[in-house]
Amino acid sequence: MQKTAIITGVTGQDGSYLSKLLLNKGYKVIGITRESSTIPCLNHQFLKIEEKIDIRKLDLLKLNDVISLLEEIKPDEVYNLAAQSSVGLSFDEPIMTLEFNIFSTINLLEAIRKTNKDIRMYQASSSEMFGQISEEKLPLKESTIFHPVSPYAISKASSHWTAVNYRESYGLFVSCGILFNHESVLRRSNFVSKKILSTAIKISKGEADHINLGNLDVFRDWGYAPDYVEAMWLMLQHNSPDDFLICSGEANSLKDFVHITFESLGLDPEEFIRIDQSLLRPVDLKIIYGTNHKAREVLGWEYDRSFKELVDKLLEEEKSIS
Repeated sequence: MQKTAIITGVTGQDGSYLSKLLLNKGYKVIGITRESSTIPCLNHQFLKIEEKIDIRKLDLLKLNDVISLLEEIKPDEVYNLAAQSSVGLSFDEPIMTLEFNIFSTINLLEAIRKTNKDIRMYQASSSEMFGQISEEKLPLKESTIFHPVSPYAISKASSHWTAVNYRESYGLFVSCGILFNHESVLRRSNFVSKKILSTAIKISKGEADHINLGNLDVFRDWGYAPDYVEAMWLMLQHNSPDDFLICSGEANSLKDFVHITFESLGLDPEEFIRIDQSLLRPVDLKIIYGTNHKAREVLGWEYDRSFKELVDKLLEEEKSIS
């Protein structure tokens, strides 16, 4: 029998790749967008799935509307990817970030509790929840204590623990995926990976002469988004709900990302980088990476891309649309 999935945040990078994955598996996909969202989804057009998704406009902050949708659709699975996901913007708009990210999650959980507790839900958590971690505690694990240092991270930690509480208190099947940085050609332009790739290509064509960046000495755990959305699906196919770190298992610096990108285009990055003090965050994490051992062992998820293979893949994709 055909399964039905609801995906919030369906127009974003992860929502788009997850939609494609589920459609390929024979799902009926219902995509949720904000009431104010009227722009055609370029991500869906790019992946050639625009006509295959049933798009619904819904304000996730209105509980009764969320309940009505679940009663109408009767989904098997709900993937909650909707969020104000910019760390930088969260410092400028902390109230909006906290309100939307936390209450949209609570409303979905409460709607499932009130309509059908057999619905399985995936909650998108974030590695930002871990915050400032001393290096001796690395690699991060599912059991590592959170210490969020941005409004975005605080909102995600609150949503995560709310999901865990609904799982433990009400018996809901809710699994949380704690995803580390995961990139693709569908990344929005306000993400640094997209900025580096697109600007480097412009410089190689003579269409730009420099790139403004902030702190290059941060180390992150980078992965490929299409590989990571498969882990989301695997979590809801498992026989019991749980929390999983989804990551590459290694840390690489933003400087390395820049150097691989520019050098692959035959450019000397030092000639074109400008450090812009305005791009430095009030608090920034020095290094963060995790272990994906649990996801590999329990879910059978696999991730084998090296960092250079990842950056080369991203550059190849970006060049195809530039």
